[in-house]
Amino acid sequence: MTISNYYLVDDSLLPEAFGKVIEARKMIDNGEVKNVSEAVKTVGISRASYYKYKDYVYEVQQSSWQRKAVISFLLDHKSGILSQVLNAISNRGANILTINQNIPINNSASVVISLELSNIDSSIDDLINSISSIDGTNRVNLIAVE
Repeated sequence: MTISNYYLVDDSLLPEAFGKVIEARKMIDNGEVKNVSEAVKTVGISRASYYKYKDYVYEVQQSSWQRKAVISFLLDHKSGILSQVLNAISNRGANILTINQNIPINNSASVVISLELSNIDSSIDDLINSISSIDGTNRVNLIAVE
């Protein structure tokens, strides 16, 4: 499994398309536009650019750096794995806000957890690596950080 690294980079160093993808996503989320086609046309990027980057670029507000995050992963259908994940999160000082676990299909259940990170004692990468190292967790992904 490959673990991604995350960087905080000034937007002046990034391609203009990254900022436009974030802007388009905001427009869709806020209901300012009806669909992706309208959003990309408004901000001036192609649909291909939007779909290529939409799951990889996020805006971080200086006033709330890493205060909240959403993580998704798959769990093997074995007793105690979710408990181990929750303990790993708690042991790092993160506060669990919500947990959404689907029923296991093909012996695997998808889980999405939202976290409050103001008291976390390590980086979000360390937390994700900690979860990934638990036997029975798969495809651990950072969905969003606010």
